[in-house]
Amino acid sequence: MCGRYAASRRPEDLAGIFEIEQWEPEETLVPDYNVAPTKEVYAVLDRPLKDAEDPHPVRQLRKLKWGLVPSWSKTPEGGARMINARAETVHEKPSYKRAFSSRRCIIPADGYYEWVTAAAERDLEVEGKKKRPRKQPYFVLPADGSVFAMAGLYEFWRDRTLPDDHPQSWWVTCSVITTEAETGPLAVAPADGPHALADIHPRMPLMLTPDRWDSWLDPSRTDVEDLRSLLAPPPPGLMRAYPVSTAVSNVRNNGPELLKELEGPEEGTLF
Repeated sequence: MCGRYAASRRPEDLAGIFEIEQWEPEETLVPDYNVAPTKEVYAVLDRPLKDAEDPHPVRQLRKLKWGLVPSWSKTPEGGARMINARAETVHEKPSYKRAFSSRRCIIPADGYYEWVTAAAERDLEVEGKKKRPRKQPYFVLPADGSVFAMAGLYEFWRDRTLPDDHPQSWWVTCSVITTEAETGPLAVAPADGPHALADIHPRMPLMLTPDRWDSWLDPSRTDVEDLRSLLAPPPPGLMRAYPVSTAVSNVRNNGPELLKELEGPEEGTLF
């Protein structure tokens, strides 16, 4: 899954990486090293500009809220639970299938955090014991330091309680698509810890390699089976993972120190 990630790149840098044609300086976000659900995040999307005469899509860097609210939803309250969409079923789930066919985006990140799900913890849960051991968080990122381009969906939701001219009458929200975690060896693995992403958690965000960016963002591609071919996992061996401080487990903590690599798991944590 993806429940927390880091995003520190400036919009100027993202504009160069993704060939952005349009972004509004007033939508600039500060670097965020502990992005959590319901926060505002950057997303790259191809869409005609609002009120423009030219109907052709323009590549934009937009500020969206993480947690998708379907257009038909009566309230936005379920958005916090819809931060992830499974690649295996995204084309058929009512909450996602319309966005999958025409409103796809890329959510750029430095990498994502994942907390190890080990056999010892699962045994405790099965036994019904209340006390659970602390999970060790890991930071997962491309081994070459490139941007982690997460496949995403976005949606528009109209707040009918507000007048049309109210600045918050429309919500633009997004969700990260996840897939099965890689079982092959990491490009760089910690000496004392997991050697594959699947050793940390059974799922991971779907990373899009640059050769798929244009196809994924193209709103003219609407054939479901054609689009599903873009959901294939990236080539194996591109990722690295390392343990970080359990301070990241508290959403109030935020700063570059959260990305500091530890020599090994913290005392008292799993793995």
